[in-house]
Amino acid sequence: MPSAAAPIISSVQKLVLYETRARYFLVGSNNAETKYRVLKIDRTEPKDLVIIDDRHVYTQQEVRELLGRLDLGNRTKMGQKGSSGLFRAVSAFGVVGFVRFLEGYYIVLITKRRKMADIGGHAIYKVEDTNMIYIPNDSVRVTHPDEARYLRIFQNVDLSSNFYFSYSYDLSHSLQYNLTVLRMPLEMLKSETTQNRQESFDIFEDEGLITQGGSGVFGICSEPYMKYVWNGELLDIIKNTVHRDWLLYIIHGFCGQSKLLIYGRPVYVTLIARRSSKFAGTRFLKRGANCEGDVANEVETEQILCDASVMSFTAGSYSSYVQVRGSVPLYWSQDISTMMPKPPITLDQADPFAHVAALHFDQMFQRFGSPIIILNLVKEREKRKHERILSEELVAAVTYLNQFLPPEHTIVYIPWDMAKYTKSKLCNVLDRLNVIAESVVKKTGFFVNRPDSYCSILRPDEKWNELGGCVIPTGRLQTGILRTNCVDCLDRTNTAQFMVGKCALAYQLYSLGLIDKPNLQFDTDAVRLFEELYEDHGDTLSLQYGGSQLVHRVKTYRKIAPWTQHSKDIMQTLSRYYSNAFSDADRQDSINLFLGVFHPTEGKPHLWELPTDFYLHHKNTMRLLPTRRSYTYWWTPEVIKHLPLPYDEVICAVNLKKLIVKKFHKYEEEIDIHNEFFRPYELSSFDDTFCLAMTSSARDFMPKTVGIDPSPFTVRKPDETGKSVLGNKSNREEAVLQRKTAASAPPPPSEEAVSSSSEDDSGTDREEEGSVSQRSTPVKMTDAGDSAKVTENVVQPMKELYGINLSDGLSEEDFSIYSRFVQLGQSQHKQDKNSQQPCSRCSDGVIKLTPISAFSQDNIYEVQPPRVDRKSTEIFQAHIQASQGIMQPLGKEDSSMYREYIRNRYL
Repeated sequence: MPSAAAPIISSVQKLVLYETRARYFLVGSNNAETKYRVLKIDRTEPKDLVIIDDRHVYTQQEVRELLGRLDLGNRTKMGQKGSSGLFRAVSAFGVVGFVRFLEGYYIVLITKRRKMADIGGHAIYKVEDTNMIYIPNDSVRVTHPDEARYLRIFQNVDLSSNFYFSYSYDLSHSLQYNLTVLRMPLEMLKSETTQNRQESFDIFEDEGLITQGGSGVFGICSEPYMKYVWNGELLDIIKNTVHRDWLLYIIHGFCGQSKLLIYGRPVYVTLIARRSSKFAGTRFLKRGANCEGDVANEVETEQILCDASVMSFTAGSYSSYVQVRGSVPLYWSQDISTMMPKPPITLDQADPFAHVAALHFDQMFQRFGSPIIILNLVKEREKRKHERILSEELVAAVTYLNQFLPPEHTIVYIPWDMAKYTKSKLCNVLDRLNVIAESVVKKTGFFVNRPDSYCSILRPDEKWNELGGCVIPTGRLQTGILRTNCVDCLDRTNTAQFMVGKCALAYQLYSLGLIDKPNLQFDTDAVRLFEELYEDHGDTLSLQYGGSQLVHRVKTYRKIAPWTQHSKDIMQTLSRYYSNAFSDADRQDSINLFLGVFHPTEGKPHLWELPTDFYLHHKNTMRLLPTRRSYTYWWTPEVIKHLPLPYDEVICAVNLKKLIVKKFHKYEEEIDIHNEFFRPYELSSFDDTFCLAMTSSARDFMPKTVGIDPSPFTVRKPDETGKSVLGNKSNREEAVLQRKTAASAPPPPSEEAVSSSSEDDSGTDREEEGSVSQRSTPVKMTDAGDSAKVTENVVQPMKELYGINLSDGLSEEDFSIYSRFVQLGQSQHKQDKNSQQPCSRCSDGVIKLTPISAFSQDNIYEVQPPRVDRKSTEIFQAHIQASQGIMQPLGKEDSSMYREYIRNRYL
């Protein structure tokens, strides 16, 4: 039976850094500013980091008194009013970490944030700006000539570009993992709470648990998956020193959210991409895999669908699907010194027993389960052997590894030369990808946190019965993963992932009861919204790894891209080539320094003096590895034992040690996501509470024309979408606008003015289709011969919008139906007025109606006021008296409720 568990919300969300000559004091508070923690950072040590966390939770009054004493004690003269001993240095929203080069330590703080998405009330923020502060005082600082250069290299990693964090949601794990942890059995949580209480080093951690009894709620916090955490090395030095709420883990990649409006029902579509921090780098400098099985350009993409009308992980409906991209797991590289657009591919090391691929797929089995499906989009046939080298080696590695796996868990390999089929005029690339996507989703399944709806059980779809994954009483689990790759894992990979995601989206919508069949068509508002989200996702990942946006998009493979797209593709290709040739080396140095791959050390070569970073990423070249894996039993035994379920989500002793479980009162702020999101006890504005302006299918994609089906699953013409209508006005709309403004328009300007204003209008983006430009519209004078055309243009939209032409007369049949309707209404009106007397006068042709139910006073013409009970009347009278200053005495129930509220919130 699932327990009442909730994610623990960090109590350090707002920070203020105070400065004295000898110390920094970092004061952190929760969102409501009712609980505070304080870090003391020593500034007298030139090269060591000394941090003291007293682990005490302060109230607001206690913090004010503490800061007042610090201010008074650090003044130059006791009692001096002119100078302050405590200075407020900076305000922040989180600590990125601490870093040291050749001098002392720096602290990196997040000073600006922006809300990007919302999942079940848990906000996801993007880092907008950071501040890097040097800790040691100037009096003890030991300068080094190369410190400034290391600082510039470190700051080349733009933390304001696609770094994300959350105070209550673990972004390094999937939604399936996070919700699986919350559904742990009650007995497991009780034992884990007891164990944490015995091992806890925080003297205030379990305060009040005895008095709460059995009415508490379990709060759960899991350790992050460090592979996708980018500031793990920066926080490692304080990880065992400070309370866990100070540790704010950030991911790098992409996060976007759009709102799909289905007849007024809001559904949030969220796309989260997590870029691996292992073997990370730029396009030509990081290829293949390292000795630990980590591959270059590895990104885990998760699409989350949630019903936004219910904001709760326990009561709401959530679904997710995960897929991965990554370089081919072999030892290979490309030499960019030749200055060629496509440098030759070389295999650096022979790996006959597929040791690197074995490590890589073992990691995937542990995180995703089975089956692992490889979609290889690399070219198969070439005049000069180039990409085919990778295909041949990958086939050999997968064939070797599959020999020793159980038959039901073998790696599925799907080769498909996407470039070849793109050039063919007889083959539709996306149709073929759709077939592959259907087979993949049927094998892996997807995650949904609710059981199948009754209508799906009563009238199941054919494809629904063939769906794979793991069915549990509370829903479905995704078991297995699709791993897509080409050479760069950018353009072709993004299109293939979009098609798989589109197929999975149809199943997700069907599982939530939003569509009747698990199938989505192109040119619908839902697919256009999803396509735009995926293109932003692809552009962002391409900029991070390749230095430019996508060159080939979904429209390119659909062959509906405009002719102007070709020139944009050429510019993106040139931009990518320039970035790879001239700026990638500096970006790679910055990434190596930021992730802690390289540590500056006095007396050793500097980062810019190294001829290559190969030895930094391949640890077996610097020291001997302790043990070497078996060539046949290449997997981890515990992982294979629990397949097809992922081992990371299995409830076992190893995984329970990764959890922090604490028992809270049900009204505690650390687990109350409703109060965290809405903040009902403080004065807030709509701009702050609902600051997330996401793309909406109804506003941005649905046509603004009256009479159009508002369903986002209706196939529309390319010129019917909201964005195309906004961008290009038709001649009919221009004629209507001219007619509206003809009476009040100024004299027609010159031709130059007309042409310039029309160019300005065409270049601006309008938020609403019906909005009228504030500038006066120039009127073009027409002769009598053109008036008929203008009239025709005015009347034509009425025919399209309402289905009739108002200038035509009604037919006899329509007129008779309308006459009978009017007479029927008049007859009913007379009958309501004289309900006791039968109607004596009835027109011929009107049917006499006999009412089957009669109402004495309550009808459409006469309404009887509702009756109010005595208790409601007393409440209303007490409310009126309270407004006049006459207060009613509180009852016992009200007094006890108020005391409990004060005790939980302030004591």
